[in-house]
Amino acid sequence: MSADNAPWLVVGLGNPGPEYARNRHNVGFMVVDVLAGRLRARFGRHRKAVADVAEARLGLGADAPRLVLAKPLTYMNLSGGPVAGLAQFCKVPVERIVAVHDELDLPYGRLRMKVGGGEGGHNGLRSMSRSLGSKEYTRVRFGIGRPPGRQDPADYVLTDFSAAERKELEYLVDRTADAVEAVLATGLEAAQNTYHAT
Repeated sequence: MSADNAPWLVVGLGNPGPEYARNRHNVGFMVVDVLAGRLRARFGRHRKAVADVAEARLGLGADAPRLVLAKPLTYMNLSGGPVAGLAQFCKVPVERIVAVHDELDLPYGRLRMKVGGGEGGHNGLRSMSRSLGSKEYTRVRFGIGRPPGRQDPADYVLTDFSAAERKELEYLVDRTADAVEAVLATGLEAAQNTYHAT
């Protein structure tokens, strides 16, 4: 299968279980849930990887890109195993993998996209890079800001968004899903030009 015919693998990073569902660290799960809803795709447990997976096409017709949406169920710091397993099973090259994740180094709601680079202390990305043997996948980074005062970042990411943040959260998650679709449909540079402007 050529790279052009391969599906895209869009991975939302997060932790499984209802107690984590609304945490800042789970914004990746929130975004892929929105994408699945738009595409009328249902998540189910994958038979080969420890992940919930939904498959769809982005658009209509035989030429519409095939899409595999994934939520690893291993907890954040072990996300790479399921991602690498899915990439191998679905024959997805690393350049067609997109990770959606929270980003401490961006203000709340700010969106940035890039290919490769460091992990910035993000355990999910570190696990992905190690398991894939490459850092050259696309990252869609959702800003959650730095913790207030002296709160430990490791604790901060496992807290829910504040009441003030929740007022905008649905809109911002929706916008991030738009950005992921733009990366797949028009390419990274065009998506950056649109979504990095604000």
